[in-house]
Amino acid sequence: MLQIAIYDTTLRDGTQREGISLSLADKIRITKLLDDIGVAYIEGGWPGSNPKDATYFQAVQDLDLRHARIAAFGSTCRKNSDPDGDANIKALVDAQTPVVTVVGKTSMLHVTDVLQTTPAENLRMIRESVAYLKSLGKEVIYDAEHFFDGTKLDLEYAFDTLQAAIEGGADVVVLCDTNGGSMPWEVEALVRSVKSTFPDVTLGIHTHNDGELAVANSLAAVRAGVVHIQGTINGYGERCGNANLCSIIPDLELKMGYHCLPAQENLRQLTRLSRTVAEIANLAPDNHLAYVGKSAFAHKGGIHVAAIRRNIDSYQHIDPALVGNEMRVLVSDLSGRGNLLSKAEEYGLDITKEEAVQVLEDIKQLEHNGYVFEGAEASVAIRLYRARPDYQPIFNLIDFTVIVEDRRDRGAVSEAMVKLDIDGDVVHTAAEGNGPVNALDLALRKALMPRYPQIARFQLADYKVRILDGINGTAATTRVLIDTQNGSQRWSTVGAGTNIIHASWLALVDSVEYGLAIALHQTQQVNSIGD
Repeated sequence: MLQIAIYDTTLRDGTQREGISLSLADKIRITKLLDDIGVAYIEGGWPGSNPKDATYFQAVQDLDLRHARIAAFGSTCRKNSDPDGDANIKALVDAQTPVVTVVGKTSMLHVTDVLQTTPAENLRMIRESVAYLKSLGKEVIYDAEHFFDGTKLDLEYAFDTLQAAIEGGADVVVLCDTNGGSMPWEVEALVRSVKSTFPDVTLGIHTHNDGELAVANSLAAVRAGVVHIQGTINGYGERCGNANLCSIIPDLELKMGYHCLPAQENLRQLTRLSRTVAEIANLAPDNHLAYVGKSAFAHKGGIHVAAIRRNIDSYQHIDPALVGNEMRVLVSDLSGRGNLLSKAEEYGLDITKEEAVQVLEDIKQLEHNGYVFEGAEASVAIRLYRARPDYQPIFNLIDFTVIVEDRRDRGAVSEAMVKLDIDGDVVHTAAEGNGPVNALDLALRKALMPRYPQIARFQLADYKVRILDGINGTAATTRVLIDTQNGSQRWSTVGAGTNIIHASWLALVDSVEYGLAIALHQTQQVNSIGD
């Protein structure tokens, strides 16, 4: 298979996304992850632009990288200056990387308006900058900035800039869709033209996503002959982002018959890489990313789920395990019986088709009333658990009372009193909290703790409230989502109603019962397997 070199620029172009700022430790950690999966190049930053990038190039020399070559990025020398005396070129050399990537102007607009120089001087800057870096033994990649836009202004001059880089000795010439507005057929046609004009030159592609076509344009360029692709993890980058390598890599490996990682087993690291980089960048993972998103292989519609229960390939374009992802079945008012049966199997619960239908009807009515079960799968699981004929509730509510007072000496104080039937014993407890839900939670825990001491390990991880029909003002229906954590286990439950305290209680009860019944049962199963 033809080899495609993957050039990752997450640490440079990716950090130009609004809201991303990586520390030196972050950049080193991402470098290791990228090397583990096996990309060919890692662009570490622009050493002439800030102290952090300069420090990165010092630190990265201590890493024992197995696959990737580190590249430093910078521009050609300035107008009317020689490369050996140019500060930017010196910073590239001082980075001591085996690879340098030099960006030059291709578009006449940038030559005259941005650089404010002559076309001939720009060609000299490109040629001599590349030649000087080559004379120092560097592998030189030349990025032809604004190439596709430049050809529309002056096709001949755009090609002249490529010729200058080639005369300077560039190892790879990268065609850049810097403004991200090109169409795939334009990219393919121009790449074919460049390939025909310079048949012995190694070509690359660098695209942006302003037209939502960065991945498509990159793949179109491959079809036309490029063997070097630049992009970022999760498509991070300035404005609308760069070409997303988390889509490009599996497209190349699984769809187009190209080879871009050391082994296909490396592809199984892709989902973990995507989500870890998002975590390091302090961004929520995009659940709807192709291949690596949490929802990429999630099935919600009843017809779809019924089909995949018969043949798993009926609504999946690949086996998600190939990219380290997994199939998921969602439950909602669009579900069919198969959704519930699949969820029961997932949680190790043995239920009949009739019991599944019963739970499904309950869920559809509750969603009509304001519940949403997609983000609260523990509430689905506990309803399946309760549908079994041998179900015995952990407790039954007799009543609860919540009092909120505004005391002069203490401010707002909440007190909850809970009366439960636990195995025939009536338990009555009370607790104060910093709010009514906190007080209810503490009172419930106090009542259950003597029988179920493991509840002490349950931690409230998140609490979300959404108003569903704001037009009704304070009488609106409220949806409450509660996330609970026990060590590495985390689960979500939902409640809804016009009374926010009661809605919170419903979500709280589901959370506690799930944790004590199903989560505990699953932990015991795992431990028994380990034994």
